[in-house]
Amino acid sequence: MDAAGSRRPHLAVLPTLGMGHLFPLAELSKLLVQRHNFTITFITFAVADNKATQTFLSTLPSSITSISLPSVPLDDVPSDASIETRMSIVSIRSLPALRSVLLDLQSSNNLVAFLADFFATDGFQIARDLGILYYMFIPTNLQVLTLMLQLPALDAAVKCPYQDLKEPIKLPGCVPIPGPEIVTPLLDRSNDAYKWMLHHAAIYRQAQGILVNSFSAIEPGAAKLLTEEEEGRPPVYPLGPMIKASSASGASPCLKWLDEQPQGSVLFVSFGSGGTLTKRQLKELALGLEASKQRFLFVLRSPCDEDSSSTYFAAQTKENPLVYLPEGFIERTQGVGFVVPSWAPQIEVLAHSSTGGFLSHCGWNSTLESVTHGVPMIAWPLFAEQAMNAVMLVEGVKIAIRPKKGDDGLIDSEEIARVVKELMEGEEGKVLRNRVQELKEATAVALAEGGSSYKALNEVAEKWKSFAL
Repeated sequence: MDAAGSRRPHLAVLPTLGMGHLFPLAELSKLLVQRHNFTITFITFAVADNKATQTFLSTLPSSITSISLPSVPLDDVPSDASIETRMSIVSIRSLPALRSVLLDLQSSNNLVAFLADFFATDGFQIARDLGILYYMFIPTNLQVLTLMLQLPALDAAVKCPYQDLKEPIKLPGCVPIPGPEIVTPLLDRSNDAYKWMLHHAAIYRQAQGILVNSFSAIEPGAAKLLTEEEEGRPPVYPLGPMIKASSASGASPCLKWLDEQPQGSVLFVSFGSGGTLTKRQLKELALGLEASKQRFLFVLRSPCDEDSSSTYFAAQTKENPLVYLPEGFIERTQGVGFVVPSWAPQIEVLAHSSTGGFLSHCGWNSTLESVTHGVPMIAWPLFAEQAMNAVMLVEGVKIAIRPKKGDDGLIDSEEIARVVKELMEGEEGKVLRNRVQELKEATAVALAEGGSSYKALNEVAEKWKSFAL
């Protein structure tokens, strides 16, 4: 009950696999609690219910609770099945348990809405049956949403593999996307992952509303089109950037090292929690950083054993990652570079005044964190929608520079040194830095009272609250 004696509106949230999906949903939930007096339950799949997830959920306000769905059998799913296939099967097989949880929440709370993440939209049918609202959350951007809304038509119109298209794919309101840069699970149309993407794309239009972790200033064309009413498409609410709140203390050794560096002089190098390089590429990157003569903070993870870019698809080696650096690299770069095995407090690094650039895999959370703190980027996409993000950041938003691959698919040390020097001290770097500062200011405006994202969240919350009356 609230102070007036009314039952507080309750929201059920179903995230899919990955902390990158959980962080923005958690920030959204905190705002709904603080501004709109919601109570919230996170429903987690057993496959994603690990120690890191539980630890993170336990740090959220007391009005936000969590419950885990029981595990489902996956013995018949091939071990090499994609993450999209595996997560989609888990979602469908968890529907009976999801129905039970939602029924319990409905009986014990003022349950008004169900918010499903990217691969959990099959739960809409249950929400319909129970007579509650059903909305969707896109943890990435409006460009990806546009692709998914267009995918059934694209699938019917294009008969060849997308990477064989001679012309880029033109999505309404977005920069043209070369076929090979389309999201990873769409590259092989014979794979089950492609069929599951089509399955989810068809359900997107059934949602009563779609919340997106983006904002109009970074995707103005797509935002203009998607926020207009269109028959057969649910209303779209860009309410980002929703980024993880700062949590690390200033005691981290890499932050102490940053304190000693000149303002804007350090390139932060990190490929996120799921990204790894091959052994050959890792050595080229290290040699390129060294040759650039620029200061760098390098989050080093062990390379993958196979020719893959993601720990979701390929096994990581277990050795100390430092052994994969070129011989003598640490000694030769002492004082200029700082290497951190596995993890660094990214929000704090990007917020630090010494950080002047970010070599990134272009994951959307990392992109929003970089923009929010006014840091220009070197775009080095690895998997999922990251290549599409890179195209947008370089060609559309114009806050990133992208190194060119050789014929063998490798980015060599000379090219790496070139783009690092250009970003950190070149003319193009200055232009990118000015542009990202403009976007930094735009994020603050969007999130402030009266801003576009603030108003979008208010509109959704009021719809949910009015349903409770």
